[in-house]
Amino acid sequence: MNEGGAGVPYEPGSQWYDGEAGPLVRPYAMTGGRTKPGPTGVRFDLIALVSLDAGAPGADDDTALGPEHRALIALCRLETQSVAELAAGADLPVGVVRVLLGDLLELGRVVVSRPVPPAQLPDERILREVIEGLRAL
Repeated sequence: MNEGGAGVPYEPGSQWYDGEAGPLVRPYAMTGGRTKPGPTGVRFDLIALVSLDAGAPGADDDTALGPEHRALIALCRLETQSVAELAAGADLPVGVVRVLLGDLLELGRVVVSRPVPPAQLPDERILREVIEGLRAL
């Protein structure tokens, strides 16, 4: 028997299971009704990279986490992934993944590398000059 958020069973024939759609657990149930990631106010960009913090205290103890949290941790164990990849891999809405990642970040279970803001990227003209200089060699 599979369990949904808050330990609600969903198996074929139960009220929480639809033959075509699968388990019927609403996103707000997975996040405890929250829509923003944690009190830290962190914003997870779709291209932010998420990896496990293997040195975190209690990194091996997943018993206190919900099934959706554990699914995200399992995906991060394979390799560092973007928020968008995690949402696709866990088959969850991006908003839900952002809230769950906020929980994991606060617990110290994951590390998030934010993308470089466009204003801090090198000018395209400079990059073209570098490429042309390399080709001239």
